[in-house]
Amino acid sequence: MTTDGRHLLHGGKLPLIAPDLLSEILATASDIALLVSPSRRIISVMVNPHHRSFGQLTDWEGGNLRDVLTDESNRKFEARLADPHAKRMPGLAIELNHADQAHWEFPVRYSIHRIGNDASLLMMGRDLRPVAEVQQQLVQAQLALERDYENQRELDTRYRVLMEVSRDPVVMVSMGTGRITDLNPAAALLLGGVRADLVGAAVAQEFEGRRRGEFLESMSNLAVAERNAPIELTARRSQKRVFVTPTVFRAAGERILLCQLDTAQAGGTATDELAANLSRLYHEGVDGIVFCDAEGNIRAANEAFLNLTDTANMAAIKGRSMADFLARGAVDLRVLIDNVKRTGQLRIYATRLTTDFMGQIAVEISATWLNDRPNPVLVLVVRDSSRADTMRRPPLGQHDDGVRNVMELVGSSTLKDIVAETTDVIEKMCIETALELTRNNRVAAAEMLSLSRQSLYVKLRKYGLINKGDE
Repeated sequence: MTTDGRHLLHGGKLPLIAPDLLSEILATASDIALLVSPSRRIISVMVNPHHRSFGQLTDWEGGNLRDVLTDESNRKFEARLADPHAKRMPGLAIELNHADQAHWEFPVRYSIHRIGNDASLLMMGRDLRPVAEVQQQLVQAQLALERDYENQRELDTRYRVLMEVSRDPVVMVSMGTGRITDLNPAAALLLGGVRADLVGAAVAQEFEGRRRGEFLESMSNLAVAERNAPIELTARRSQKRVFVTPTVFRAAGERILLCQLDTAQAGGTATDELAANLSRLYHEGVDGIVFCDAEGNIRAANEAFLNLTDTANMAAIKGRSMADFLARGAVDLRVLIDNVKRTGQLRIYATRLTTDFMGQIAVEISATWLNDRPNPVLVLVVRDSSRADTMRRPPLGQHDDGVRNVMELVGSSTLKDIVAETTDVIEKMCIETALELTRNNRVAAAEMLSLSRQSLYVKLRKYGLINKGDE
């Protein structure tokens, strides 16, 4: 209390504070406190016990303040203390960067107080690293936003230029509202309007006899169908017949319908007519047509092939090997693929086709190898030959000679000798047939007859079917 009965704090004065208590107050009132002599020697370092990011700084005591500040901060500190105007300001504030022995920096905002008669300095500081980190994050976020904005502007510019210069009419429709969100000038011209009037209009109203729900449903079903064929419509404004090919995609959580428009002209080009004729031949032809990959796996087949194999639908055979439908299985498929890869084409390969219900039907297969693409395609044309005797076999003259020779043995030889002679005749006929089917490919013929290559050559020499020079 003072002599007039007032409390010391009310009088603007403080009582005497014990040194250890004063150090604790200074340490907790700031993050770091430095007591510096006039010669810039650090007398004491007090670190807030609740602020552990500084670590142990006791090694600063006794050292020079210049050694723990960066060069720029040293010049800034001395210039501020030498400023006459700053000397008259109590609690001078300044931001300094410390650099320890590991050469990493951390900023501190100090309030500098001159104490004692010898002009010692009490520097009470606040750690600015949290503020600097927040500022750095804000700067990075701002830069990221600016980059995203620039990227968005670039993409939007590309999109607009593409829509403007594209000659293909394109219309964007929101599946949620059924209204046109965007279209290019080619589409606006085809529909008979201007872009400003068509954007926001209900797309179903731009075509004759279409309602919103029915139109969107039909477009959505057509977009996900396996065969995405265009639908023919009549534009209400221009009265033009157009083909619409829909594609559905999702962007930013919204389903968008992309409609590609094309004029439906009465007379197409020769290429379009050829493509249409080939398409009708594939779907309506009487011969089976199969498209396989290089390994013989079925990629597509027409209705005629499904009828030949008694298959219910295309999904039941897509991805299966063609060997599953050939009587001799992998042997037939190997002969087909080897010969067609070597020559590019194979005409009238006679074999039997196995149906899904274990039935068999005689067929003739013509093969073509399309290797003018990254993934070559094997095209097979399968013709039913069960109603005509067109199975490939050796000429009748050769067989008649063998049969006649066997018949002449009756009465002059035993049955055992006749059977042995007959076996040789049949064996020779089978070998000749295999060689003809494989176009004299002896490796494939041996595989077809389930013989080793050496055994086949022995039998070829036995029946005089090979010359010494051919070996």
